[in-house]
Amino acid sequence: MKYFPAAIVFLMLSAWGARADDIACVSTTFRIVGANDKVCVSGFDDPKAPGVACHISQARTGGLKGTFGLAEDPSMFSIACRQVGPISADISKLPDQAEVYSASTSLFFKHTHVFRTVDRKRNTLVYVAISDRLIEGSPYNAISTVPVMPWGAH
Repeated sequence: MKYFPAAIVFLMLSAWGARADDIACVSTTFRIVGANDKVCVSGFDDPKAPGVACHISQARTGGLKGTFGLAEDPSMFSIACRQVGPISADISKLPDQAEVYSASTSLFFKHTHVFRTVDRKRNTLVYVAISDRLIEGSPYNAISTVPVMPWGAH
């Protein structure tokens, strides 16, 4: 049985990295043919820091290419991470840096990544979102911080 090579690559890329829950999309540009351009919001939990949730918004290209998954999405996104429950992770034992999320933003080799770093001095988890496509020498990036604090009444 022969498979279309692009479909195989797409399946491999979509299986790589953590998955997020798609929450909602807002149309930003009307397109006569194909899907509209939009900004979509997804949410994910930090797998090694239970009690932390992040939401990332990303621009998605529409048109015919976007409709068929062939468009390259722009490297534009925003991230917000918050404590949503007791943080049960011992941040002194977390690695200095770890990837917690990855999403493909083109058919070939372009991704948005979210890395968690630890600011032990301030007892804070720091989340940095980057694109692995360089724009004028630097990757687009966004940051969010979550101070680790007691949760609820004791």
